[in-house]
Amino acid sequence: MYSRFGRTARGRGRGGPPWAGGGRRSEPSAAEDANAWFTGRLPEGWFTGGTTVTVDREEILVVGELPPVGGEFADDAERAAAESGRIARFREETREERIEIARQAEHRYGRKVAWGARLGDTEALFTTLSVPVMTRLHQPERMVLDTLVDAGVARSRSEALAWAVRLVGQHTEDWLGELREALSKVDELRNRGPEPQPGD
Repeated sequence: MYSRFGRTARGRGRGGPPWAGGGRRSEPSAAEDANAWFTGRLPEGWFTGGTTVTVDREEILVVGELPPVGGEFADDAERAAAESGRIARFREETREERIEIARQAEHRYGRKVAWGARLGDTEALFTTLSVPVMTRLHQPERMVLDTLVDAGVARSRSEALAWAVRLVGQHTEDWLGELREALSKVDELRNRGPEPQPGD
């Protein structure tokens, strides 16, 4: 089981979900131990092989590998159908327990929890957050999005922007991983630094 962490901000007081509080955004608590927590909390037998716990400021995504489907299949399409069916069964059979685990994790880490499962070449994510991100774009950037919309790649500018972000992520995963690792080291050094004294 391993974890891929986005950069997590640390509040000065008690952690809380980013949607809590009044007008000022409340930063979520650090979640570096989420990988270990889910390792101990997940029921035995749910997953085999590796389980991925991915954390960002708003959400924790848990994706596990299901036991393989036995039997012979006529072709890859038939095998993929069997894998999708097994994932659907897992989703239905574990729903109540996953809800309880998510409730505990949300209380602990101040983030929503989403689930997914993979089996062979098939992977499915269950309900995940769709978080609006506000940004300002100049005309050249807007024209890129409008071109994607006009070409039918996306239905709107927001969908085109999400498509572009996914594309960048696919082609720069190694670089992004190195960047996340560097940021985690910065956070670790910051935590080891001296605490500010009253009046500083």
